[in-house]
Amino acid sequence: MAEPPVIIWEKEVESLLRYRDLIPRLEDALGKFSKRDSAAVIQPVRTTVPLQKYQGFLGVMPAYMEHDGVLCAKMVCFYNREAGSTLPATTATVVVLDPEYGNVKAVMSGDVITNMRTAAVSAISAKLLMSPEAEILTILGTGKQALSHYHVFTELFSFKEVRVWNHRREGAEKFRLSVSGAVTVCNSAEEAVRGADVIVMVTRSTEPVLFGHWVKPGAHVAAVGACRPNWRELDDVLMKEAVVYADSRDGVMVESGDVILSGAEVYAELGEVLNGTSLAQREKTTVFKSLGMGVQDAVSAKLVFDQWKSKPSKLRSGSGFDS
Repeated sequence: MAEPPVIIWEKEVESLLRYRDLIPRLEDALGKFSKRDSAAVIQPVRTTVPLQKYQGFLGVMPAYMEHDGVLCAKMVCFYNREAGSTLPATTATVVVLDPEYGNVKAVMSGDVITNMRTAAVSAISAKLLMSPEAEILTILGTGKQALSHYHVFTELFSFKEVRVWNHRREGAEKFRLSVSGAVTVCNSAEEAVRGADVIVMVTRSTEPVLFGHWVKPGAHVAAVGACRPNWRELDDVLMKEAVVYADSRDGVMVESGDVILSGAEVYAELGEVLNGTSLAQREKTTVFKSLGMGVQDAVSAKLVFDQWKSKPSKLRSGSGFDS
C-alpha cells in the first residue's frame, strides 16, 4: 500500500527552493522540451476552464518526464482583477505523482514555485539575449512576480540602476521599501522604459502598456503578463520590430495575445537557443514571451520534494493527510 501523500506548505517550499539550484534544472528542462522527444518530455498546452463569475480561469498544466521519472500537474487559477483589488491574481497548487503506480506522492503550494520558476526563466532569457553591457533594469508592475524577478535579476546580474513603475504610485513605493537595494520609482511607464537595457513586464494589464517607440534599440524585454489570447502588454510596433522568443511556440500561438493579435513571428524557443539550434540575437531588440510550462513546474516540484526528503524528519514541516 502506498504511503499517504505529504503536504508541503508555502513557507516550507520557500525555504527549500533556491535559484542557484533551480536555474540549471530549468535550463535542462527547456532544452529537453525543445527537442520534442516524448521520452524526455510530454507536455500538452495548458487546458483552461473559464471562471466567468469571477473573471478568471483555471489552468491545468501536466507534464511527464519519462527518463527522469517525474509526473506532475499544476492547477492554477488566474484572474483579471480590478485595479487596487486585494485578492490574489494567481493561486496555484502542484501535485507530484508516482508515474508507475499513479498515486499522489506530494501536494505542495504552487505560488512560490510559480513565482520563482517564472522569474528564473526570465533571467535565463536575459542571460542569453540581453547585451553584455546592460546597466539599467526596468520592472513594470509591482506584485509578487515583480518581487521574484527583482530578486533573481539582482542576484545574477550587476545593474547600475533598477527602475520600477506601477499604475498606482503607492504600489511602486511599497515595492521600493520591500527590497534591500536601491530602486528608482518612476512617474510613468515611458519614463521607466526610456534608455533601459532590460525591461521586465509583470503587469495585470489586458491592453498594451509598453510601446515600441519607447524601447531602446538592442534592449531585451521579458514579457510575463497577458497570458490570454485577447490580453496584451506590448504593442504591435514592438512585437513586429523585435526578434521574438518563447518558452513554447505551441503555447504562444494558443494563449499569447501579444503574439496572436500582432501577427508577430516567433523566431525561436529558449530551449532551441540553449541547444545551439537557434541563435541568440543579442545585438537586436528581443522579446521573450513567457507563458510558463508544466515541465518548469515539474522540475521545480521535484527539486522541492527531493530537498524535503533529504531533511531529517524532525525538521520537516510538511504533513501527511492522515496527520
